[in-house]
Formats: sequence, structure tokens, C-alpha cells
Amino acid sequence: MSTTPTHNLHPRKRLRQFIDANGRKIHVAHSPEEAADLHRRLSSIKPGEPFDVHIHGSPEHLEALRETHSHHEERRRALREQHANLYDEFETVREELDSLSHELLHITDHDIALDANFSKYGYSAHLRTKNDYRDSPGTATPSADGGSEKHDWDAERHNGRTVVFFKKPVVRQYFHKGLLWRASNTEEVASFELFVDLLYVGLIAITGDTASEHPSGSSLLRFAVSFILSWKIWTDLTLIISWFETDDILQRICVLFVMTCLFGYTTNIVEAEHKTYPQMIAFYLAARLFSAAYFVFLAIIIPMMRAVILGNAIIAIIPSALWIASIYVEEPSRYALIWIAIVLDLFGPMVMLIFTRWGTFWQNKFGGRISRAFEFYPAINIEHKTERMNAFVTLVFGYSVVNILYQNTASVGINAFFGKAVLGLVQAFAFNWLYFEIDGDDLFQHAIRRHVKTALAWNVIHLPFIMGYVLAAATLSRLVVAHDCAGADLKNLTKFYVAKSEEELSDALRWFYCAGLGIALASMGIISLTHVHKDIRGARLRKRHRLAVRFAVSIVLLCLPTAHSLNSLELIATTTSLVLLVLTVDLYGASCVGTSVFGRRTTCRYEAECSLKRKELENAIRTGEKIEVEKIAERMGGEKGYDLS
Repeated sequence: MSTTPTHNLHPRKRLRQFIDANGRKIHVAHSPEEAADLHRRLSSIKPGEPFDVHIHGSPEHLEALRETHSHHEERRRALREQHANLYDEFETVREELDSLSHELLHITDHDIALDANFSKYGYSAHLRTKNDYRDSPGTATPSADGGSEKHDWDAERHNGRTVVFFKKPVVRQYFHKGLLWRASNTEEVASFELFVDLLYVGLIAITGDTASEHPSGSSLLRFAVSFILSWKIWTDLTLIISWFETDDILQRICVLFVMTCLFGYTTNIVEAEHKTYPQMIAFYLAARLFSAAYFVFLAIIIPMMRAVILGNAIIAIIPSALWIASIYVEEPSRYALIWIAIVLDLFGPMVMLIFTRWGTFWQNKFGGRISRAFEFYPAINIEHKTERMNAFVTLVFGYSVVNILYQNTASVGINAFFGKAVLGLVQAFAFNWLYFEIDGDDLFQHAIRRHVKTALAWNVIHLPFIMGYVLAAATLSRLVVAHDCAGADLKNLTKFYVAKSEEELSDALRWFYCAGLGIALASMGIISLTHVHKDIRGARLRKRHRLAVRFAVSIVLLCLPTAHSLNSLELIATTTSLVLLVLTVDLYGASCVGTSVFGRRTTCRYEAECSLKRKELENAIRTGEKIEVEKIAERMGGEKGYDLS
């Protein structure tokens, strides 16, 4: 019979070594590099001693675990036959300890974080977590004797975090052979990322106001180009921060450099049509090529991801030739080069992703080389990506609210201007409600976790959604101060807003406003389709029926500019009513049949457990005495009861 050491494992640590059925020591590594290093070190430290090194989760690892498990099951059966009474008592104690250990494991930070992730974004059987193992490879896993002690908060006071100028980047999460490996802790949005968003407040205002100031086809085209380029800089920065963890001073300096490029880009947007297009593109290329250079640097120091990182660098460099060439071509001919470059910038990473996945489906020599080169692929952190996107969308909604503000000079400020502004506020609130609480909440599976196709669709469709809403919000600011309806007297506005006021709405303003809202609403519907929401038993309307209403309203909004008889007040009132209709349908449809939308039809009940002797209960039933719960609670040392009626 082989000897097996006792492993009383720490709940938060994985098994790093064990003895198999033949008495051979099995060491567990978490990567091929660690396995090779561990094998080399153990061979030199303990020459002649039999051992094996398996990669965690590999077929060899699983087979060894199964064989060892079967071996110990057989030993347990033999012990039960020899010592039946003692064995049964020991098993009872062991089951109690197992249940307590399971409960302790369940409430640890690791499991809480992972359960919260699954609850919010959906379960994935292909998700694995990797911990920061402080013990060196090959050492024994800490036992419960030293791992379950209370946290030393006094020592924590002297455990401050140090900041270094440069720290080698660490891949936060990656795909390997169909599994997603990620850190067990949750990635939080850094403060400097939110600081970057502050710059986009001004950029959105400049691009939107410039387009709505002189609405036309050419201004719409310039708006699309300038916004897409700024969006690309934002997504590049978000991607790098999400892929790699550095948290050093150099990272902040790099972010500041990108912000400087973005700042210079923003200052050249308004006059790009006439004078400043070369300067605008120069700042854009500076940010893009800096990202490419950073990718090359990462490829040198992170060889495991070299192919993927170099691929992203090449994708950033190729369109640069087209952008440089567009500087030397006059309008409107330069737009041919511009849109080709935009397509390469936006969809180049997707092409590379498809190319790497293609290697897994082709069983030939070339496909095998692709699979080996892209065996490790960095992954997007779902929490970080959604939080960053939510922050950006919130910023856009905030712009729409700030943009409808105006200054009143009348003694009584309740007039048509105020009414239109309030309707715009209601409209923005409804969009916020739909995006965050209807479409983005109560998810069974987030689009990013659902499938690579839905993840790509979710990411791409946010661009037309944000662009459409920004364009509509910028135009709404001009509709609010328009004096084409009753109760809109120019005397009630300050001079600044008098200059912005329109006596009659142009067709371009109507199209910018209505089409922008229609595109934004339809894009939100597509975003909702990429998610899998939890089913509601007995719902009045299924999700597809509610979205059908939303798409129908989007079509109505797209056709609304043809109603030339509507003045600014009537137009805003109509669009707000349509958006509220969509919100009402979603809220009513998500409620259950047979329940009141105004609350419960039946009175609430309060249930609790209390300790009451059977004799007391029988005497109370016999005499008809009323049992007072408050007295029982006081006797048990519990909380006092309160009458909530």
C-alpha cells in the first residue's frame, strides 16, 4: 500500500503536488513555461527521485487525479470493511467539516468575485481563474493550519503599495486552447481612465455643435470622420489598459502623451475643412503610431503573445499610409482615401481575429502554424470593458442634458423654451433608463461572454448608437431655442441664445434630429439582441415583441422629418412621446400577467422562526390565548418586533 501525505488544503489554493497510486510524486504547473522550469529545477535538486510534472487542466493531469481518486476510494472501502463502527463515526465528522469548509470557500473573495461575475454577465464553462501564487513552483501547498488564521490588520498598516517607474506588463486574461484564463480579482477602472473621458466631454461638444451649426451633407460627413477617429483613439487606449496590467509611472506618462495628441486633434476639428486638416491627421497618426510602437515594445518583452501583439501593431501602421496620402488630396476626392483608411482602422482587428480562428479549422500545415503562433491570445476583461463603455455612454447622456440648458430673461420662465427643454430632459432620462436598466440589466449572458460574433456586434454597434445620439442631442439644443412656435419670444433669451435661435426649422435640422434618434434607438435594440436576458415567467410581452415595437418606432422617427408642418415644439413633443411609448411597452411587457403594475394585490406576510415549546402551543390552542411574538423574541434575546401596518 502506498503512503499518502495528509493534505489539509487552504480553501483558496489549488493542489500543487500529490502522490499518485504508485507512490510517484506529481507536481502541477500552470503554464508550459512553468512546467519546463519546474522540471529542470526538480531534476537538479532531487536527482533520481521519480516525479512527473503536469500542466493544470491537461489530460495527463486529469487522468492522474482520476487514478489517484480511484485508488483512495478503494482504500476507503477496505477500511470500512475492517473498522465499520469507527469508520461511520469518522465519516460523520468528516462530512460536517466538509460542509463547513465549503461554506468558508463560498464566502471567500475569489468565489464572491466569480459568482458576481457570472450573475451579472452570464455563466461560462470555459472560464478559469489564475491566482498570484506566492509559493514557488514545486513547494507544498499551505495547509489549513497556517492559511485560515485571522487577517492581521495591524500588519496591514505597514503593507503600503509602492509605485515604480517601470514594471513589466502582465497579461490580465488570455485564451489558451479554448479556455479563458483570467485573474481571480476584479479589474477596476483606473482614475486616469476617467480623467481621459473628461477630455471627450469637450470633444463631443465640439464635433456635435460644429455639425448642427451649419447642418448639411458635408457637415454630416465631417462629423462622422472626426468622431470616428476620436472613437478609435479611445478604443485603442481602453484595449491596451484592459489587456495588460502595469500600474507604473511610465503607464501614466504614456496615457498623458495620448491625451496630448487627442487634445491637439480636438483643437483642429472646426477648421479641418479649410485649413487644419493636416494638423488634425498628424495628431491622430501620432496617437495611432505611438500605440503601434508600444505594441512592438510589448511583443519584445512578452514573447508568449508576440504574434498577436505584432499583428495589432501592423494593423495600426498599414492605414497610416492612406491617412498621409489624404493630406495631399483636395476635397472631396480625399474622402475616398479617408473611408478606406477608416474601414481598415475599425475592422482590421476583427480580420486578424478571424484569421487566427481560421487556423483552428484548417487541418493543414499552414493552419497548424497559425494555431501555434496564436496559441495564446489576450482577451478583453468583461467587467472593465462594460464599465468603460457605460462611463462613455453616461458621458454622452450628460452632454445631451447640458446642451439643452439656456438662460432666461423673462420674469416668468414657464414658456415654450422651458417646455421644449423639459421634454428634452425627459427624452434623455428615458434613453438612460432603456440603456442601463432595460437592456443592460437582468442579463443571463452578456454579449461578450455569449459568443465572439455577439461580442464583435456589441462593440461595433455602439459607434452608430453614440454618433446618432450625439447628433440628435446637438440638434436638440438648437430646437429648444428656436422661436417658430407660440410662447417662444426672443426677448426671453439672452443674446448668446438669440444668435442660436432659428425662425424656421430647415430640413437638415429635422433630419439630423429625427434620424439621429431613430438610429440611436434602433442601435439600442440591436445591442439588446446581442445579450441573452433572463426569462420572465408569465411576462405580458416577450423580448422579441418588445423589440419589434422599438424597431417600428425607429422607422417612424426616420420618416418623421417629412412632416414639414410640425414646428419645433410639436416635433420635440412627438419624438419624446414615441420614446416614452417604447419605454412604457418595455416596462409593461416585462411585468407578469395577473399582477398589478401598481404593486401587490394581496397583503404582505412576514414569516419567521421562533423557539416555542409544544406544551405552550397546545395550551394556547386549548384556551384560545393569543401568542405574542414580541414576548417570545425578547425571551430568545432577539430583536423587538414592530408593527409595519
